[in-house]
Amino acid sequence: MTRTSSAPREAAPEHLDVVIVGAGLSGIGAGYRIRSECPDRSYAILEARDAIGGTWDLFRYPGVRSDSDMFTLGYPFRPWRGRQTLADGESVLNYVRDTAAESGVDRHIRFRTRLLRADWSTPEARWTLTVRETAADGTTRTRTLTCAFLYSCTGYYDYDRGHDPDLPGRESFTGTVVHPQFWPEDLDHRGRRVVVIGSGATAVTLVPAMARDAAHVTMLQRTPTWIVSRAQRDRVAEALRVLLPGGVAHRAVRARNILFGTAFYEYCRRRPESARALLTRATLRAVGDERSVRENFTPPYAPWDQRLCAVPEADLFRALRSGAVDVVTDRIETFVPEGVRLRSGRTLPADIVVTATGLRLLPLGGVAFTVDGRLLDLPGQYVWRGAMLTGAPNLAFCIGYTNASWTLRADLSSRLVCKVLNHMSRRGYPAVVPEPAGPLGTRPLIDLASGYVRRSIAAFPQQGDRAPWKVRQNYVLDSLTTLHSGLDRTLRPVPTTPAAPTTADGSPAGPAR
Repeated sequence: MTRTSSAPREAAPEHLDVVIVGAGLSGIGAGYRIRSECPDRSYAILEARDAIGGTWDLFRYPGVRSDSDMFTLGYPFRPWRGRQTLADGESVLNYVRDTAAESGVDRHIRFRTRLLRADWSTPEARWTLTVRETAADGTTRTRTLTCAFLYSCTGYYDYDRGHDPDLPGRESFTGTVVHPQFWPEDLDHRGRRVVVIGSGATAVTLVPAMARDAAHVTMLQRTPTWIVSRAQRDRVAEALRVLLPGGVAHRAVRARNILFGTAFYEYCRRRPESARALLTRATLRAVGDERSVRENFTPPYAPWDQRLCAVPEADLFRALRSGAVDVVTDRIETFVPEGVRLRSGRTLPADIVVTATGLRLLPLGGVAFTVDGRLLDLPGQYVWRGAMLTGAPNLAFCIGYTNASWTLRADLSSRLVCKVLNHMSRRGYPAVVPEPAGPLGTRPLIDLASGYVRRSIAAFPQQGDRAPWKVRQNYVLDSLTTLHSGLDRTLRPVPTTPAAPTTADGSPAGPAR
């Protein structure tokens, strides 16, 4: 009698109802919403790094802080109880970690697990995820798991690479060159001459922070940025906390800040010349030097063509007035051994040069997506309600506002995902995909003139020219419509059996010959 042996049958991949990618500010908020609004769904959060926090755990440069007020950057379901309006990075990180622990979301995080690719199967109505897991000793393994719904909360920054332009003569510089995204823990800038190249949110944070200990700091910019000062203590918020329960006070201050921020943005967009004059007067009061304001703090573009930078208690301007900081508007000709030579012929002496030249954008974490065996063309897709994509069933992603706190739209998107999941359960739909009725006009997903946006935005999905395909920068309108509009008109159920092939006139196709 002959016996036939066979290899052991491979176990089926683990299956989850929802997989969230990223354990940063957005991912922790998404986990909370899934737990509270879809409690019957199994879920996991995949985090490529070994810590909670995303950007707030990655960025360690001096002075790192929020550039949005914490009453709106914080979660609506967990009041911010700190005293700072623009909180330091460690406080934000602790807030995110504490939220994950208190809600139990941290028990669903799978650290050192990077999503490499996601393959959608219509007949199975599920995503197959290929992930790379890294053990504590550095060894890796690749495995698969499946899920019914995939939600990317990776943000839009490339965590592995910053924007590092080709700077001529860099190799001749005898000092140290660092990028803020990869700040060396052992870098000591005390008593050193520092040049910070850049004028965005990172630069205006770094400069006054380093000026406390450095011999001198120069902020070198090609173009000025609109900069506004924010108070670090909110007296109204502090009074309300005394008079009202914590949650009520938080909601009241949050609502006030949302309305003021929205109104100011609309004012800037509708009356740019008036807004330009208003911001210039405020800067002149803070700087006290009309020539410096004209040369270094008056951008050639209108307010909110690029994101405004906020500084707490005018710290950058105070450092400038004290003489600890210079701001120079010029272009780099070349690095030289002793520093940076400018096109004007001036040389800025430096021991340390910080290239705060911007970040790289990366759509949906750089994951490769396929739908029924075909690579998903991300730039060819439209964004529905700021969260889901045409051509990709049961896939959502999180992107924040450019003119307000990231968390405002992130939380709306997470609640929308929960609404879609519950809608699918009620209707018995295994899969849904947004689909426009008729052609759409196209606009960039992030409609800013900033260099970091223009460098990479072509790789992102697009927004359309009408609702719900238009990605508005207005939380007030979005909060009124996103969760209170019907889904059936633009969210189509996906049959789990592929449609039968047809001929050009739409009649059933005969057998192949």
